[in-house]
Amino acid sequence: MPVTDVITDTENLTMTVIADLAAPVERVWNAYTDPQQLERFWGPPGWPATFTKWDHTVGGKADYTMNGPRGEKASGTWEFLEIDGPRTFTVLDAFADEDGNPNPDLPSMRMTFTFAPSDTGTRMVNTSYFTSLEALEQVVQMGAVEGTKQAMSQLDAVLQDLRDYAQGKGTTVELLDDTHVRITRLVEGSRELVWRAYNEPELIKQWMLGPDGWEMTECVVATVPGETYRNSWAPVGDTEGEPFGFEGEVLIFDEPRRAVTTERMQGQPTETLNDLNLYEEDGATLITVLIEYPDKETRDMILATGMADGMEASYARLETGLLTV
Repeated sequence: MPVTDVITDTENLTMTVIADLAAPVERVWNAYTDPQQLERFWGPPGWPATFTKWDHTVGGKADYTMNGPRGEKASGTWEFLEIDGPRTFTVLDAFADEDGNPNPDLPSMRMTFTFAPSDTGTRMVNTSYFTSLEALEQVVQMGAVEGTKQAMSQLDAVLQDLRDYAQGKGTTVELLDDTHVRITRLVEGSRELVWRAYNEPELIKQWMLGPDGWEMTECVVATVPGETYRNSWAPVGDTEGEPFGFEGEVLIFDEPRRAVTTERMQGQPTETLNDLNLYEEDGATLITVLIEYPDKETRDMILATGMADGMEASYARLETGLLTV
């Protein structure tokens, strides 16, 4: 995680984020001043940002909305006050509605970003200046510190070439907190084809099988929010194990980028929230699945089943069997 420290100063009414990044200043500047790159890390995991307006000039505005996994929305707006690339820029940051109109009931703040060379690449310092102690405390209570750390944890993948970042690492599991796990896997193939492989029954049955020795016996897809899906598996031949299956409801279906679903084992009440995101760069697609568990005990129990190994077997089958044809 690139964040070195988050400092709240109640005397000077500031919150300062310090990050050490393994990339040159010009590369980091580009990530912060290109809305398509900024969208990949400005919102925390599960709340990706979409910039609907971007005028990177002094006096210009940028409007964005972060979209939560259950349809929640949180919008903001920037007014660019100073720009001195690639060293620094300052914005007036405010909570807003989806049209970019500032919300007078929530704090606004002046926010300065500075980028300076360091031994490891770039030190980024982001300082927010508040007009009152109440405003600073309100933003902190809203989860700004933890949200910023989690959002910045996505920046390494943006600053590196996608293959340099993820190729050869297989299925990677990151514990973000007690209830959130992020799983990533790079596959060689287009985002459109990966999306089809996740949503077309005849393709799903060819790769989403886990370890060898299992077959998918039922595949009911859902592609509209509110619809329910159902998948079932059974052992083949001498493979040990009992048939099982999962089912759930579609909450978000944003083809070909994002799908959010609930998931529970058939016949069981425990439910997780699965947030699938696909990002393509130069013919390779990074699959990211953010899973929200009801509690730490459930998280640890499910991970201990060998879930990640089963996912790796499936992704390897996807890559070699479908995406190379």
